[in-house]
Amino acid sequence: MFKIIGIIVGYLLLGFWGALLGFFMGAFFDRVRMYGSGAMNPLQNALRQAVFLETIFISMGRLAKADGVVSQAEIEHVEQFMQKLNMTPDHRLQAIALFKRGADPAFDIEPTYKKFMSVCGHTKNLKQVLLVYLIVMALVDGHFHPAEEAVLTDIAGHLGFDQAAFKHMVEMVLNQSHFGGGQVNPVEALEDAYKALGVSKDSTDAEVKRAYRKLMSQYHPDKLMGQGLPEDMIAMATEQAKEIQLAYDLIKKTRNI
Repeated sequence: MFKIIGIIVGYLLLGFWGALLGFFMGAFFDRVRMYGSGAMNPLQNALRQAVFLETIFISMGRLAKADGVVSQAEIEHVEQFMQKLNMTPDHRLQAIALFKRGADPAFDIEPTYKKFMSVCGHTKNLKQVLLVYLIVMALVDGHFHPAEEAVLTDIAGHLGFDQAAFKHMVEMVLNQSHFGGGQVNPVEALEDAYKALGVSKDSTDAEVKRAYRKLMSQYHPDKLMGQGLPEDMIAMATEQAKEIQLAYDLIKKTRNI
């Protein structure tokens, strides 16, 4: 939108060169409007990425040790995470050190989240992606341990999510994973699909569409990269978006919308 306005105004004031200048200025404002404040600053994005990764590895350590034992499934999950990030040997050692720091019961995690909120707090999508990924990790060993739930509830509070919002997010993530797992019973599949979008069978078509678009917007690759999500994590966010798409497609087919 701003590109078009810039071209028109620039041309009227300065001719061809004014239109060209207007195009670039408009493109700048379009990106800022789409990605948020700071999206055009590569140094700010680099800082966000570093803080995001520091926070997630510390949090994974805290979460894995929450029930007293770091399971093999959790270790493999973290290993796969590092592989997907294409980490160098040095970066892997740093990530493992952060994981161990978070797993130490004596480590105070609150300063980590104060730092995260000061750098990434105004980027709503990064907060949601962080919490969703940690919820996925809590479910990797097949059950949601009360100690893990307590840790996640505390983290959600640091991120600004109240208890109701956190519970709602857990239910959506849980049912997104169920829905993507090849559900056979069509009735159960449809119920999971509604829960995956955070709506119910009584929701209107407009409410279903609105919930779907909001969730897909949260996982939009350009928006996440613009806010500072490490590029190699985009594929993980895309996997989550696929489950949401599958859920919406089933609801849409059932409702004929």
